[in-house]
Amino acid sequence: MAEYKIDELLNVIDFKKNKLQKTKQNLFLTNYDPAVLKKYHIDYDNCQTVKEILQKVESIISNLDDLEQEELDQVEMSIAERDYYQNTNK
Repeated sequence: MAEYKIDELLNVIDFKKNKLQKTKQNLFLTNYDPAVLKKYHIDYDNCQTVKEILQKVESIISNLDDLEQEELDQVEMSIAERDYYQNTNK
């Protein structure tokens, strides 16, 4: 069985990156999401819904190179998954 050094692992994990923050329109994004959205000139602060942010991502993602698509796709999936769990009646 492998042994892990908890102190070392805790120093490597970025806990602040996934902390949720509220946008001007009261939508929730992680601290990481806005940085990526800004990088691709997606104005998330003027979006009224998460779906609107996702539409903006979809409108530009096919024009990016593979590495950029992967980065933006990860953010898109994270936002979509959070939206599903927050807004779907169970």
